[in-house]
Amino acid sequence: MERIASFTVDHTVLVPGLYLSRRDGSVVTFDLRFKRPNAGDLLSNAEMHSVEHLIATLLRNSDRSDAVIYFGPMGCQTGFYFLFDESQLSCSEAIALLQRCFADAAVYDGPMPGKSAAECGNYVNLDLPLARTCCAWYVDRIAGWTEAQLVYPNA
Repeated sequence: MERIASFTVDHTVLVPGLYLSRRDGSVVTFDLRFKRPNAGDLLSNAEMHSVEHLIATLLRNSDRSDAVIYFGPMGCQTGFYFLFDESQLSCSEAIALLQRCFADAAVYDGPMPGKSAAECGNYVNLDLPLARTCCAWYVDRIAGWTEAQLVYPNA
């Protein structure tokens, strides 16, 4: 059976940051890595869910929303995937958009997006202060990140 490309990445040397995971035509997938899986410090369900709601909402309300395809958590709980249309948004522009959205999320003071039974099947574990803390931490990780840094360390 063919191995999934992401399984060829050496996760023991992967540090938090932004990586180009794959290209499928004009659809680009960024790997937003938050934690190292071998360090045992996975994101909690509440962290994953809260960051997902906040960042997905900010991306879809940004001035580049037409290029946004998807933002969501990795099953391994070490980060998120961001999919966008490269015909509308370059990789450099996508980096800048993520930097801006995470910076905005770190200081966001409105209501937690989607925090009701009608809007989300698991709204009870959404935590805005937790999301802000995670986003502020990640802002520092990707500050100054460039397109040249999108390469996985073992690629």
